[in-house]
Amino acid sequence: MARLADYFVLVGYDPGKRGSGDGQGQILQRFPEKDWEDNPFPQGIELFCQPSGWQLFPERNPPTFFVAVLTDINSERHYCACFTFWEAVESPQPQSHARNGEEEEEEEEEEAPVQPAQLFAPKSLVLVSRLDHAEVFRNSLGLIYTIYVDGLSVSLENVIGNLLTCTIPITGGAQRTISLGAGDRQVIQTPINDSLPVSSCSVALLFRQLGITNVLFLFCAALTEHKILFLSSSYQRLTDACRALLALMFPLKYSFTYVPILPAQLLEVLSTPTPFIIGVHSIFQSETQELLDVVIADLDGGTVNVPECVHISLLPEPLLQQTREALSMVLDPELEVADLAFPPSTISASSLKMQDKEIRAVFLRLFAQLLQGYRWCLHIIRIHPEPVIRFHKAAFLGQRGLTEDDFLTKVLEGMAFAGFVTERGAPYRPIDLFDELVAYEVKRMKAEEGNKQKILRHIKELAEKLYKNENPYPAVTMHKVQKPTEGCHLRLHQKPFPRLDEGTVQWIIDQATAKLQTAPPAVKAEKKCMVPSGPPIAAILERNGNALANSARRLEVVRNCISYVFENKMLEAKKLFPAVLRAMKGRAARHCLTQELHLHVQQNRAVLDHQQFDFVIRMMNCCLQDCTAMDEHGIAAALLPLVTAFCRKLSPGITQFAYSCVQEHVVWTNIQFWEAMFYCDVQNHIRALYLDSAEENHTEQESAEEPQEAKSALEIASEQLRLWPTMSREKQQELIQKEESTVFSQAIHYANRMSYLLLPLDTSKNRLLRSSGLGDVESVSNSFVTNSIAGSVAESYDTESGFEDAESSDVANSVVRFINRFVDKVCTESGVTNEHLKGLHVMIPDIVQMHIETLDAVHRESKRLPPIQKPKLLRPNLLLGEECVMEGLRVYLMPDGREEAAGGSVGGPPLLPAEGAVFLTTYRIIFKGTPTDPLVGEQVVIRSFPIASLTKEKKISIQAQADQFIQEGLQLRSCTFQLLKIAFDEEVASDSAEIFRKHLHKLRYPQHVRGTFAFTVGQSPKQAMQPKAKEKNPSLRTLSKNLVKNAKRTIGRQYVTRKKYTPPAWEQRGSQHFPEDNEDEISVSEELDRSTLTPSSTMRPSEKMTMTHVVERACCRDYQRLGLGTLSSSLTRSKNEPFRISTVNRMYAICRSYPGLLIVPQSIQDNTIQRISRCYRQSRFPVVCWRNSRTKAVLLRSGGLHGKGVVGLFKSQNAPTPGPSQADSTSLEQEKYLQAIINSMPHYSDAGGRNTLSGFTSAHMSSAGKWGSIRASGRMSSYALNVEIGSRLAGKDLLGTQHNGTPAEPSFLRQHRASLYIIGDKSQLKGVKPDPLQHWEVVPIEVFDVRQVKASFKKLMKACVPGCPSSDPSVAYLRSLEESEWLSQIHKILQISVLVVELLDTGSSVLVSLEDGWDITTQVVSLVQLLSDPYYRTLEGFRLLVEKEWLSFGHRFSHRGAQTLAGQSSGFAPIFLQFLDCVHQIHLQFPMEFEFSQYYLKFLSYHYISNRFRTFLLDSDYERIELGLLYEEKGERKGQQVSKSIWDYIDRLNKKAPIFFNYLYAPEDGEVLRPYSNISNLKVWDYYTEETLSEGPSYDWELVQGQPEPVEEPDRQDTAAPQSKRRIIWPCYDNRSRVEPDAISKLLEELHNLEMELGQVPERWKDTWDKVKASQRTEGRQEGSRTPSSLLMSSGLSHHRRSLGVYLQESGVGSTLNLSLDSDTSSTSTPSSGKPGARRSTSTLYSQFQMSESENRSYEGSLYKKGAFMKPWKPRWFVLDKTKHQLRYYDSRMDTECKGVIDLADVESITPGTPTMGAPKTVDEKAFFDLKTTKRVYNFCAQDVQLAQQWIDRIQSCLSDA
Repeated sequence: MARLADYFVLVGYDPGKRGSGDGQGQILQRFPEKDWEDNPFPQGIELFCQPSGWQLFPERNPPTFFVAVLTDINSERHYCACFTFWEAVESPQPQSHARNGEEEEEEEEEEAPVQPAQLFAPKSLVLVSRLDHAEVFRNSLGLIYTIYVDGLSVSLENVIGNLLTCTIPITGGAQRTISLGAGDRQVIQTPINDSLPVSSCSVALLFRQLGITNVLFLFCAALTEHKILFLSSSYQRLTDACRALLALMFPLKYSFTYVPILPAQLLEVLSTPTPFIIGVHSIFQSETQELLDVVIADLDGGTVNVPECVHISLLPEPLLQQTREALSMVLDPELEVADLAFPPSTISASSLKMQDKEIRAVFLRLFAQLLQGYRWCLHIIRIHPEPVIRFHKAAFLGQRGLTEDDFLTKVLEGMAFAGFVTERGAPYRPIDLFDELVAYEVKRMKAEEGNKQKILRHIKELAEKLYKNENPYPAVTMHKVQKPTEGCHLRLHQKPFPRLDEGTVQWIIDQATAKLQTAPPAVKAEKKCMVPSGPPIAAILERNGNALANSARRLEVVRNCISYVFENKMLEAKKLFPAVLRAMKGRAARHCLTQELHLHVQQNRAVLDHQQFDFVIRMMNCCLQDCTAMDEHGIAAALLPLVTAFCRKLSPGITQFAYSCVQEHVVWTNIQFWEAMFYCDVQNHIRALYLDSAEENHTEQESAEEPQEAKSALEIASEQLRLWPTMSREKQQELIQKEESTVFSQAIHYANRMSYLLLPLDTSKNRLLRSSGLGDVESVSNSFVTNSIAGSVAESYDTESGFEDAESSDVANSVVRFINRFVDKVCTESGVTNEHLKGLHVMIPDIVQMHIETLDAVHRESKRLPPIQKPKLLRPNLLLGEECVMEGLRVYLMPDGREEAAGGSVGGPPLLPAEGAVFLTTYRIIFKGTPTDPLVGEQVVIRSFPIASLTKEKKISIQAQADQFIQEGLQLRSCTFQLLKIAFDEEVASDSAEIFRKHLHKLRYPQHVRGTFAFTVGQSPKQAMQPKAKEKNPSLRTLSKNLVKNAKRTIGRQYVTRKKYTPPAWEQRGSQHFPEDNEDEISVSEELDRSTLTPSSTMRPSEKMTMTHVVERACCRDYQRLGLGTLSSSLTRSKNEPFRISTVNRMYAICRSYPGLLIVPQSIQDNTIQRISRCYRQSRFPVVCWRNSRTKAVLLRSGGLHGKGVVGLFKSQNAPTPGPSQADSTSLEQEKYLQAIINSMPHYSDAGGRNTLSGFTSAHMSSAGKWGSIRASGRMSSYALNVEIGSRLAGKDLLGTQHNGTPAEPSFLRQHRASLYIIGDKSQLKGVKPDPLQHWEVVPIEVFDVRQVKASFKKLMKACVPGCPSSDPSVAYLRSLEESEWLSQIHKILQISVLVVELLDTGSSVLVSLEDGWDITTQVVSLVQLLSDPYYRTLEGFRLLVEKEWLSFGHRFSHRGAQTLAGQSSGFAPIFLQFLDCVHQIHLQFPMEFEFSQYYLKFLSYHYISNRFRTFLLDSDYERIELGLLYEEKGERKGQQVSKSIWDYIDRLNKKAPIFFNYLYAPEDGEVLRPYSNISNLKVWDYYTEETLSEGPSYDWELVQGQPEPVEEPDRQDTAAPQSKRRIIWPCYDNRSRVEPDAISKLLEELHNLEMELGQVPERWKDTWDKVKASQRTEGRQEGSRTPSSLLMSSGLSHHRRSLGVYLQESGVGSTLNLSLDSDTSSTSTPSSGKPGARRSTSTLYSQFQMSESENRSYEGSLYKKGAFMKPWKPRWFVLDKTKHQLRYYDSRMDTECKGVIDLADVESITPGTPTMGAPKTVDEKAFFDLKTTKRVYNFCAQDVQLAQQWIDRIQSCLSDA
């Protein structure tokens, strides 16, 4: 029972304090006057009676009523019901009646006139109660007011006395009728269960005022502890709204500041930092504006305003959505049917009271869903004397899968939930609606999700229960309470409220109290019972089926791996290991791991060997690394007992446990984790305590999983609590004792455990200084590098622990502090006695100290362990003479931006990262190792490149493996398109890495070219590394001078001894050489290092000697082949030859970078040459390098003309500047020189020395040539050569050229074609005007300079070998390729070259004079010769071309390749590589024209920068001679060591195997190639992108493991077993070209094997090939079907390009096809055409393309031909085809089937013949002629002599053209 009201107070206006603006209230009377013992009188009631301040009013207001809530110091709530009415204020002087009808009778005053400004003061009747019966209070106070105002004859004292003594039951659903003794009657109903709040209609009203969303915002804000402020102009509404919000929060209770009505004087409370729910009258709205962190709800306006800085976490979805839907169903049932055509008339919302309960039902359901399964996460740590219960928050969030959810996390951390656990955690107590809901209805709610009808039904059921709780008795008897008469407050003569008699009231109270004391105490029978737990969480949250199946497979893998580890099947375990580590991302797999490991622990101990230990540790670490500090899935908790169980013996008596290796995880430093673990263990022990003693019936549940156990613990607790009151005192004490000591023993146990996991293995290191970062466990071997977390603990908890003194005690202290803090907290919470707690504090430092000592021993021993599991370092194969400079450093080769090797989207196993070592040799950097992925662990990965090709080296830091430290690494990029991205293993000291870098740098940039590998090969590497000690850092100039002197000395010596014969005496022209200083002034060299290498300008030692060798140089052989003059006749030769070989430069005096012998016009004297040379850069004057054998046009090269530089005197030849006479004369001589070249051309002199159109059209018309397009060669296909050529090339308007890059047909031919075109640089040729008198013309073009090539190459390397992966590789690759502009440079070079080819082919000579004449000039000149002259497309010819144009003419290989220290700054410029790329593009377009294969080009590309051979070292012949290189190759010491010339090496290789040979080679004689140059026709060279990880680059042939043939040997030997001959090839791992099947290599190989078996001497492959080819040729000529040998050849001979790559021309150009089909194809075109045996003739191939005959038949007619031996003469129709270079014959003119072919290439001679037997009689005998070929003689006879002569001429001209 409880008092209905505690105090009755009368509060009035205090006139004494009136002066200060606002008035104040004062308590006039209070009853009872002395406080109740159990309930003191609350302070400050007068403030709450007039919350907006005490003020006087000019008129009377009607009485008001509201309930304010006060909270006392014990957080008890007091309800103050205030009833306020107004009284007139007493005036100080006498007053009379006023006549305004507002007069009032006043006591003790005679009538006096009242001033009009009469004021009224408020007066309040207040009831203070602890019960919230607002309606009863309203009625009671109303009654008192009525008695007073209507003057009823009832004693006010009696009524008040009865009110204060009335007692009612608190709960239990009683109904009580009370009367205050004024003839009134009230019925009070108490709620059935007082734990459920009473809300009447307040909740429904709140939703009406604010709406669903707003209330949800407020609800979430209140739960997540935000400040909430209600505004309204009604006090009652404020109280209701606050009450409603609290009702919604049930079962949580709001425990912060709660003031539904805040008085004006206390407004500063709003700036309190703690959360609150407060109501304030709207008039103070302005004062609330500046509150920045308060959520303001305006009840009158229906708005909720959330400030910007406040973030309210909302309910987790789907709950939020479901709650919204449910609320709208309750509040707005019409919404569902609003769209129906015939809406049911009946639907309407429930009554307000009912709606109120329905809304609360929705929220009750919401809480049941939010907190479902909460009882499974309760830990009961003490049962007696008082249950102590903790909630395991992390586990709850983890199991609910809501760890990330902001809202729930905040709620669980909040005060309200803490109260909830304390209140509802107890296992034995009365239960209410919420307990039942959360225990029994959760399943139902889950099932009904989404079914609106069912949900609504459930809500209604709950609402019924809530309503019943508030109104247990539906038929309530009517209240009967008197109300005052209407308008009574306006009465004029109202007496003031009388003063009450305290005595009377007190006497009534005393009597009632006495009566109560005699009455027997009413014992409320509480129905306590065990609280049901409800289903465990896991049972509620259904799982995804698919995921389950998937995870089942994963778990299988985890189990297998663990069993392999414990069965010691390490190899198997290793294979599964990566999969296990990947699986560890999943929660199930981690749980599975802990369970499996538990199975292997016997008697709390599992001793493992080192490898097992390693595996277990790595799994544990992987398992823990994904755990958060919260450990919400209990993984760390499950592993905790295991880390102290698994161990290994390090030595007798010393054991290392797993915990020393898994300390690197944040979870161990989280005190909440330790608490939860501790409580969990304590609960299990306490449960065991009671299980053993009393309840044997629970033992079978022991084995069940955790939830079951947890349940039994709470069950036991509730059972014990039920029995507790019945136990004896001793028994109770004993149980308390037992429980306390259980907790205490666990505390000791945990102090040990924590010291295990917090103290680092190596306590000597001060962990406070350790950089954070989780341990790199993956790489750690037995010598575990374990850093404990202790450091970070100390850092976070103890700021004063200084960082200065690095003693181990720091670690110890911080750990002790951490453990002490933990012990304090848990022991006080779980009621451990103070003595025990003190004992613990004494023990902890000892525990820590002891542990440190054992750790020291373990640490010492673990250091001694040999590291395990590092793969053995594989030694790389080295070349002969290559030596290791540094032994292998253990590294990881990391994947770079190339996708293939890393697996990934391309597929295939990840070959990288690979673990191995990097080796530095004198020649290469080599990585050799094995992939870390065990699935490909058997493969070997090799990546290497020559040191000389290193272009960039930068330090990087890489994380080699997922759970490792960041390691230092290097990224090395090579211009052989390779990238080594290596991370040093942690065993590699950083200084070793530094040494590695230094050595690398020294080897990459030797002081002098002599330091390169090609020279040092075979010497010990030391010499290459260290500079000579005697010269103290000599300057570069002196050093190089010494070198040159020494070189000269050695040259002298060498050649004196080896003299073979003396050449004829030369004229000594040495006197004409310039003195040295003059020379220096003229050769304006760009870099210093060139001028430093110019000591004396003449070469003393045995000049004659040197000349001998100069003669032997390859160039001379070529000059002789081209008919440009021979040396033997050079002095005596007849003057009619246009050119001669000049020896003017034999001492390299005129031009240092030119060869010794040069071709110059016959008419020019040597001394003229010397003067001319000064006009050109680097003295590189124009010299002839090639002559067109048909048009006799010549190709010349030179450096560019000097501009306004040092020798700016000489402008271009056309405009001599006035100046010193010498300049004029030089200029004239220059013109003379050019004229001499023009005169050398045979058709020059005709038409008055003018090369007019007629002069060359005929020559041009017959020019044979082949365009990349298919077009008739007979048509005019040359550029419209006018002045615009240059600007067109410069890329301005390419309209002249057609789409595919072939030059356009000329629109007209210029009337006059210059005899000599000078192609020069636009920038140099400014101001040059075309001179009509000259026969030459200048073509200015724009070319790119070396800088652009360098930049472009860098970008190309990054595009082809990116350093790191990009998001979209395919796009990124193409984009970066385009940005590099490499292909556009190649396009430019090809375009210029094709232009020059055209000019030469039409009979004009060309002088290429660009830059210094050694970069682009060389590229263009070489390409022109390659395109024009088939000889250069053979292996021998290409070598000659490179030797002549690149080596002899001084392309600066050393400088451009940055081969020495001097070139380091200038960097690598791949001019030669660019040339090779152009050749590759041409090779792709004309695959049958080249004798060498693509591999040959790649081989050169690789080795011209590799420095393995001496061929491409140094910058000119002069330098090579000085070093004694040039002629050594021919000396006797040739076989002495590794071949120094790349050409010898290629020859040797080519004899062994056909790797450099192109099987498609079937040249057409005299073919001029004109490739397409448009970028769309260019392909990226696969040399840039391919790699072979199985063996490294395949260009060092000796290193590649097997030679190409035996690659498949092992497969081939099997005879019986049906073993598959297939091989799996990985794109970046195997060498595709070697493994791909290739019929020819295969057949050659079989031949070879047969020869071996038969014991014959094996023939060279080339001989076999030539034989077969020859026999196939003849076979092709016989009629009849093909024989096997021709089939063998077909793969090589079928004219690949002609049959497959028929290049179709753009439509509408005219000619439809190019006659590029070779007659030989007829014999080899696939036999599948029609009848298997039948051969399709060439003519059918032609007719297929419907061409007009004139286009493909240069000449035709009828001839008699004598058949073969003993056959008659027969007339045949003959066709001479110049394009194909053949003579074909048919039966008749109309015949399409060709009867035979005579290849003009085989024709030796054509002579007049004699008639033989059976010849046609009528014919003149002079009409006979014979054609002699290599195979036989053909006899022909024409109709008459003229025809015969014509045939002979035609055939002759064909032959000469070739």
